Amino acid sequence: MSETATLSSKFQISIPKAIRVAQHWEAGLSFAFIPKGTGVLLVPVPEKQSLMGLAKGACASDYRDRSDRV
Repeated sequence: MSETATLSSKFQISIPKAIRVAQHWEAGLSFAFIPKGTGVLLVPVPEKQSLMGLAKGACASDYRDRSDRV
């Protein structure tokens, strides 16, 4: 899917409807802008509730701390 948008004089871009519908993006969603070479990656910021249980089973006792570094 290839869509385009134009940067306005107020430095705003409207996300094309086809993209919003395909990604299920709604008004009020926050985004992170991640620089990638000459472009930018646009990623929705997840809500805290959707991250719960993401690291289920991870062992927090055996991790490398900054004090371990040379």
